Formats: sequence, structure tokens, C-alpha cells
Amino acid sequence: MLREGIKAIRQVLMGMPDMANMSIDEQRAYMDESGRGFLLPGGVEVKREMADGVPAEWVKMPGASEDAVILYLHGGGYAIGSPTSHRHLAAAISGAAGAPVLSLAYRLAPEHPFPAAVEDAAMGYRWLLEKGYLPTRLGIAGDSAGGGLTVAALLALRDAGVPPPAAGICISPWVDLTCSAESYRTKAGVDPLVNQDGIAQFVRWYLGDKDPKTPLASPLFADMTGLPPLLIQVGSDEVLLDDAVGLDAKARAAGVQSTLEIWEEMIHVWHFFAPMLKEGRDAVARIGEFFKSHTG
Repeated sequence: MLREGIKAIRQVLMGMPDMANMSIDEQRAYMDESGRGFLLPGGVEVKREMADGVPAEWVKMPGASEDAVILYLHGGGYAIGSPTSHRHLAAAISGAAGAPVLSLAYRLAPEHPFPAAVEDAAMGYRWLLEKGYLPTRLGIAGDSAGGGLTVAALLALRDAGVPPPAAGICISPWVDLTCSAESYRTKAGVDPLVNQDGIAQFVRWYLGDKDPKTPLASPLFADMTGLPPLLIQVGSDEVLLDDAVGLDAKARAAGVQSTLEIWEEMIHVWHFFAPMLKEGRDAVARIGEFFKSHTG
């Protein structure tokens, strides 16, 4: 029997409209509106920013450090989602990590296909370095497509010889755009948010006719040597379960310090529902602990 908290979330999701029947503009508006439905914590500061030409916003909880930052990359299949949709989650992470979050509005597909998102994510990190932040006090985090983008950005920065951040944090990461993992089938009946047909549309928008095994698009196929410590969180009831498990295995094989957490009964990016879900708050707290442990 499901725990009451996640059972209630599933009931809420059953009442959601089918986004597959929406235009991309309608999907974007709906996702932003969903995020606005969660009240922000008291005292949180939100400030718009331009990170070397990439729109972003600072989200900072009271007492947050002035010299440490998490660069946050939102989910949404590289085509929807924004700092607005994920503002409440960024605030929760800021509070848990004791650091401001810079939430990046990277360019979205299909208007801006691969590798635009990777370029913007790397640009956002470089901008933080130019502002004087030390890499040992920085982290990159993201959920879903943003989790895959987190790894892709780390790879791009490594290849460019840029000093890496102290930590990478991947929430329900989408790291294999071939969408061929076994969990797409074994978890199809229990995942209320992601399905193979729906995610295939995002692949088409993002990649067009490019090879889905391109390493910066699908980091599961990359050499991960030299990446910073990773925290990978995934729910047991996600079709992306095998993406997370595979990412952890690939990272470990390359000598990367990787921590995989599989949260029982949890669904895709359950952190998004943290205001309503204890396990969401607990997972965010773990992110804060991980960030602090690697930034001193």
C-alpha cells in the first residue's frame, strides 16, 4: 500500500489535463502556472539577473552564504519549464544548502535546439567564476532534463579546461535520449508523469535529426573521467530509473565519486511537491547536506 503522502500526490496528478493535447506555448504556460501554485517560503528574496546574456534569477533564503552558489537547471524536456515553474523548489534548495540559487533560463527547443542549452549552462557557470566565486564553493544541480544538462555542462566545462564545481546534483536525471532503457517498460504502469511517447516528442524538438547518442545530449554515452562528486536521486516508480542507475554506474567506472539514492515509491521529481510531501522535503534536505559536505 502506498504511503499517504505520495498517494495524495498521485490523486492530484490524476486530475491534471493531458499536456500531450496542448501546444508547446500552452505547455509552457501550464508548467509555470503549476509552479506558481506553491507558496514561497517567508523571507525568500527573488531577483532577476543576466548571466553573461543568459536570463536568470537569484533565489535566496534568509541566512544564505554570500560566497557559495548552486547553479540550478530546471527540467521540462529541454522545451518547457523555467525559473518561474521551479522557483519554489529553488527556494527550498537554497534553504537546505544555506546558499543562494542562480536559476538559469537557458534557451529552449524547438526554437533553440541542442546544443543551445549546454552552451547556456556552461556560460552561466563561467559567469559565476568571472564574478569571483571559487569553484570549490559552487555546485550545479538540475532535475529531469536539467539533471542531464547538469552532467552535460560538467562535461563541456571539463573539455574546455574550466575548473569544475565542488559538486553535481542530479534529480531524476534524463541522460539517455535514446529512451531505450528497460525501465521505460517495467515502470510504465506506475509512472504518472513520464511516458515513452510523450518524451519522444521532446527528443524530436531538442535533437531534430542529430544522433541521440551524442555525449553532450545523452551523457550516459560520455566518458565521465574527471567529473566532480555526484549526488543522483531517483524514485523507484520512474521510467527514468535506469537512466539514474546507469549514470551512477558509468560515473563510478570512470573513477567519479557518485552517490545513488533510489527513493521507494517516489515519482519523477517528487521534490517539486515538497510543500505537500515529506519525502520531497527530506530529499531536498539531503541535497543541502551533500552540497555542504563538498563545499566545506
